[in-house]
Amino acid sequence: MTATAVADPPRRKTTQGVARGGLANMAGSALAGGTGVAVTWVVARGLGAEQAGAFFAATAAFVLAGGLAKLGTQTGLVYWPARLRATGNDHLLGACLRTGLTPVLAFAVLLGFAMWFGAPAIAHLTAQESPHVVGAHTTGLRVLAVFLPLQALTDALLTATRGYKAMRPTVTLDRITRSALQLLCVGAVGVAGLSTMATLPEFALAWAVPYLPVTVLAAFALRRTYLAGRPHQARTRRGERRRLRRDFWRFTGPRALASVAQLALQRVDVLLVAALGGLAAAAIYAVAGRFVVLIQFANQGISQSVQPRLAEALATGDRETANHLYQTATGWLVLVTWPINFLVILLAPVYLGLFGDAYPRGADVVVVLACAMLVATGCGMVDMVLAMAGRTSWNLVNVLIALGVTIGLDVLLIPRYGALGAAIGLACAMVANNLLPLVQVGRAARLHPFGTGTLTAAGLSAACFGLVPGLVTTVTGAGPAGLTLAVATAVPAYAVGVWLLRGPLALDAFQPRKLIQRRTG
Repeated sequence: MTATAVADPPRRKTTQGVARGGLANMAGSALAGGTGVAVTWVVARGLGAEQAGAFFAATAAFVLAGGLAKLGTQTGLVYWPARLRATGNDHLLGACLRTGLTPVLAFAVLLGFAMWFGAPAIAHLTAQESPHVVGAHTTGLRVLAVFLPLQALTDALLTATRGYKAMRPTVTLDRITRSALQLLCVGAVGVAGLSTMATLPEFALAWAVPYLPVTVLAAFALRRTYLAGRPHQARTRRGERRRLRRDFWRFTGPRALASVAQLALQRVDVLLVAALGGLAAAAIYAVAGRFVVLIQFANQGISQSVQPRLAEALATGDRETANHLYQTATGWLVLVTWPINFLVILLAPVYLGLFGDAYPRGADVVVVLACAMLVATGCGMVDMVLAMAGRTSWNLVNVLIALGVTIGLDVLLIPRYGALGAAIGLACAMVANNLLPLVQVGRAARLHPFGTGTLTAAGLSAACFGLVPGLVTTVTGAGPAGLTLAVATAVPAYAVGVWLLRGPLALDAFQPRKLIQRRTG
């Protein structure tokens, strides 16, 4: 723990709260990321490259439509409950939840119908070079369309619980329950396919059906959280509700478009590769970039814990605490994610070979995306910080610029370079989407992520997982023995370094509260 945190009990308590929530979220995110990789492996092995490419294109369309249906409430349903509680307007919490959740459900149902009837057109567009796959692709899209309202509603309900600083529902229901059920269901289809050839629609159904029980459980979790924190003076005036609805959507509206653009930034490249480079190239690209999901889960795990506390600090004008939270969380994010990026660069051919003989061709894709993720994670959860500072319109402009970069470069590069062209487009977009808000947060909110913890974590990660493996493989070669020795040297060196530098890294915040109290006084 930093000296400032020790000397400032309120800030120390805030950091400990973030640490507890972030640790739980990180553990759940690690499980979700691992099961996601396992699901990708089962699909890649259970379907041919073209069928697997169609599956990844269908799930990309499903996630894009779900992101649109959420109308930006993944920010608004955290920002407004946190703000109302921090400013003593708890009696408006019920109205706030109704304002955010009702339109999401209605719009999700509408988009579900649109996806159902638009499935043939989407399938023809993304599978035009593989006409024999179009029928199964259409059916898979329609299966996913049925579950689209559940996906959007699940995320909105769990977002609302985080507005109350409740991280457990997100961890237990989304990270653990849904991910585990998806792996079990998809794995069951994969095993059944050993005797009878599994089909794309069967995999799509197995992947989507866990949203049904999770939605029900998320609704109960939000109801329990709301009732536990409901104030006695629950009556609200019509004028207050009208003002809340106006302010809620004025804040959330730009974020709705930004969140869709953000999802498009993450998913549209798979659709473009399928349409411009073929389904086999889309499968290679999706598998090669799967590690990015692990990084994104880690980012979400930390940022979702920081988000309500950061919103409260900025709502009350406490920029010193806000900057402390931002820098501490960024240090933890770099500490967790930079070793993953360096390792996938080192082990790219080995990692991709696990999915099948066709996939090691995507090693260049892994290297390009991992380098971009080093920059992105080094900036921390800058997009969320900008939104919590109330600059959602800036958010929107930044993401639209990044989306324009990725689509423009994809259209130019995919026909010639295939999956590598898409990786270059996404990498440039990720860099732009982090450096732009980084400058804006610094100038408008006077916040930046480059504290002692961030710089320490970056230096330690680069030394242990970049420099050390480079020296080892230079001496021993990059064969299996050399790679094994490189990893076996890097991991314990990193563990020792983390222990010795636990103070600058603010890792004491993860210790039990009683132990900290004994050590500090």
